[in-house]
Amino acid sequence: MAERTIPWLFERSVQQHADRPYLWEKRDGQYRPTTYREVRDMVYETAAGLMALGVQKGDRIALLSEGRVDWVVAELGILYAGAIDVPLSVKLNEREELKFRLSHAECRFAFVSGQQAPKVLDLKKDLPDLEKVILMDGEPQDEDEITLRKVRELGKEYLREHEAEFRQRWQSVREDDIANICYTSGTTADPKGIMLTHRNYTANVEQCCAMMEIPPDWVTLLILPWDHSFGHTAGIYTFMAKGASIAAVEVGQTPLETLRNIPKNIQEVRPHMLYSVPSLSQNFRKGIERAIRQKGPRAEKLFRKALNVAYDYNGLGIDRGKGLKRKLLKPMMQFYDKILFSKIRQSFGGRLQFFIGGGALLDLEMQRYFYAIGIPIYQGYGLTEAAPVISANVPAAHKLGTSGKLVPDLQLRIVDDDGRDLPPGEKGEIVVKGENVMKGYWKNKKATAETIRGGWLFTGDLGYIDEDGFLVVLGRKKSLLISDDGEKYSPEGIEETLVSNSPYIEQVMLYNNQSPYTVALVYPNRENLLRYLEQKRLSPRSPEGQRAALELLQREIEEYRSGRFKGMFPSKWLPSAIAVLGEGFTEQNRMLNSTLKMVRGRIVEFYKDRIDHLYTPEGKDIFNHRNMTIISRLAD
Repeated sequence: MAERTIPWLFERSVQQHADRPYLWEKRDGQYRPTTYREVRDMVYETAAGLMALGVQKGDRIALLSEGRVDWVVAELGILYAGAIDVPLSVKLNEREELKFRLSHAECRFAFVSGQQAPKVLDLKKDLPDLEKVILMDGEPQDEDEITLRKVRELGKEYLREHEAEFRQRWQSVREDDIANICYTSGTTADPKGIMLTHRNYTANVEQCCAMMEIPPDWVTLLILPWDHSFGHTAGIYTFMAKGASIAAVEVGQTPLETLRNIPKNIQEVRPHMLYSVPSLSQNFRKGIERAIRQKGPRAEKLFRKALNVAYDYNGLGIDRGKGLKRKLLKPMMQFYDKILFSKIRQSFGGRLQFFIGGGALLDLEMQRYFYAIGIPIYQGYGLTEAAPVISANVPAAHKLGTSGKLVPDLQLRIVDDDGRDLPPGEKGEIVVKGENVMKGYWKNKKATAETIRGGWLFTGDLGYIDEDGFLVVLGRKKSLLISDDGEKYSPEGIEETLVSNSPYIEQVMLYNNQSPYTVALVYPNRENLLRYLEQKRLSPRSPEGQRAALELLQREIEEYRSGRFKGMFPSKWLPSAIAVLGEGFTEQNRMLNSTLKMVRGRIVEFYKDRIDHLYTPEGKDIFNHRNMTIISRLAD
């Protein structure tokens, strides 16, 4: 009986879909396909080449590259050789971050793209375990480097003489063997290497396929980093299992240029679905609203009216079109869809049916927005330790504001701080058990024992099961706001909502550590704030302009206390004082991790003085000297 491994998963897909496109990549100015059969040929040559170079079962091999055909070929080549892939984020720019992972995993080889090669080559002299750097682009400069082209040539020779040994090697891989070591961001301590087995992946692929239909003629543009567990499983392997196609984003000369290629690539690929994270969703929304704004005030007013009708008609998705009131709205909904929303969908290629969202919480208003346009974002939930999908909203069963229904063949409990089960509806830590749960952390028995207890994965996330059986995720236990009376609350939903609903707030982080009130660090949207002041004929350099800008930011927050969003969140967790920041949270200043989540501990440490100031009478006044000074520098 064939083992439930990634090589066998791929072999079955090749048998069924040999001549269908699997991977699309931009070459010579246009997207060109590589079929399942062609990918397998390259995989065989790559795996055999690794064996010719002495790779043994269980060896660790790093993979550092932008998404491309060679990314998938390299990973599958590693796995067919019986080795373990260590996929690394291209966003790793700190020498020590990259060096730790390569050293900790004791990588013997590393596949690197042209843009990423200098990072690894610069570290090579101090990594005794690293024997060879395999260059996807360019030519070797010394004997420790070899081109991917040469590896495949060695593989062809090896297959001519040792085909039986090659076949025996990949078929000897067992489902409990480690496929990947995926490193956490390491924001509070050294990164942990998550050991995911072949069965972890194939189990999660089966769970994803059972939740959602993906026809073989579908294609997705895989925007998320390919080493990211969400895109990795839900994209590369789930689409593989269904015989569908994946396109890579056109790589630019810089990360920013690559990001700018996404809208153009969407038009070229015309995807049927996309995977997204909140930061991407926000960028898509900004693009839509910029285009509407350019059409003038009348178009903006019509768009807002259409959105409100769609919001009323759609409800939370689970009740879409139900009830007399909603049925009466249907003709208006169809009218607005024809004259407005269908044209917006054309900017996404015209075939896009939905997004699947993950990576972090996505606020309800953002979900309602894209649902109205006709390309819903179906929110899911997971973490790399679960390979990663735990729950998902899908077209057949969804409820906005939740993270969907649990995937099949996975057990879930909601527990209190003592590990006792809580009844449905009560909030506690999310704990899961199933074949997709990791083997443990590489060379870290202590962390493994803390996270997996009795076979149950303690996620560190808070949530509950609602009355309709949907999982509601509230946020990380470690991120909780704690008031002076000991009550706790997750800030992530409030933060996401503030950013999504306000054109003037770019980023916000709430803070309360057993204090009388909650405070916020706010990084304003400089462009929109300056436009607002310009319309008022005020300058950020004048006291009047500074006060007007700060009053606006304060009003945006007060909308949740006494305005149109009143009651959405408990008042005590809304900020009573804010510090305006002159610089945002970025990966470069290490206040965002590689998955674009805030590194709260580092932010609190860096801005400790500003936070302490907010708990003084002077700091609580939004017109304090520090805020006025930051606003005065907006135009610099």
